[in-house]
Amino acid sequence: MINIKLLFICSRNKWRSLTAEKIFNKLNGYSVRSAGTETNARIKITEGHIGWADMIFVMEKKHSQKIKNRFNHMLYAKRIICLDIPDDYGFMDEELIELLKARGSEHIEIDF
Repeated sequence: MINIKLLFICSRNKWRSLTAEKIFNKLNGYSVRSAGTETNARIKITEGHIGWADMIFVMEKKHSQKIKNRFNHMLYAKRIICLDIPDDYGFMDEELIELLKARGSEHIEIDF
C-alpha cells in the first residue's frame, strides 16, 4: 500500500494544522504531520518536514510565501496547496473539521 506523506502548515501549529493532523491521521494510506511558520509555533517547520512531505497543505497564502522564502531550494517537485482557511477557529472546532474535510477532499482521497 502506498503511503502518502501529508504536511499541514499554519502559523503557530496550535489550532488549524494540529486539527488537520489529528483528523487526517485516521486515514489509511497517509502519514500526517503538522508544523507552524512562526518562531513561537508549537512545532516550527524545518527542512526535515519539507524533505519528508509528499504534499504540503497551507492554511493561508502567507504560509505558502513563508515556506517558499525559506525553503525554495527544497520545493522542486513538491505540491503546495492553499486551503484558504482563516485563523478563526479553535482546536478541533466542528466547523474547522468540516472545512478541512471539504477542501482536503479536492486533493486527496478521503474515506472517513
